[in-house]
Amino acid sequence: MATASARTSESAAGQDRLFAALANGTRREVLRLLREAGPQPVQAIADRFDMARPSLSEHLKVLREAGLVSEERAGRQRIYRLEAAPLADVQDWLHPYERFWRQKLMGLGDVLDSMPDDDPS
Repeated sequence: MATASARTSESAAGQDRLFAALANGTRREVLRLLREAGPQPVQAIADRFDMARPSLSEHLKVLREAGLVSEERAGRQRIYRLEAAPLADVQDWLHPYERFWRQKLMGLGDVLDSMPDDDPS
């Protein structure tokens, strides 16, 4: 049975993997491609990038380990599919910052509304 401390550590490690996966532009582009075009064979994904296939495979591995994509074998092809559920963790993490900035912008709006309009004449 896992202790609360071990579960927290595992959760933090999973979150670190998720954010590390999202920190790379190539991986974010792979996710965008899968979101827009749906499941893709690895060759179709590779055709969209100017890099060696082993480099792309490493990016796909990082995304798999973060739970952001899944891989399914169909004959000799490997089909990759977006798994968006882990992105809810990102949204949960960002939500307090969104509230923070919304409040700041509302405050700025109040200041701007209280300022006299410039008279062009």
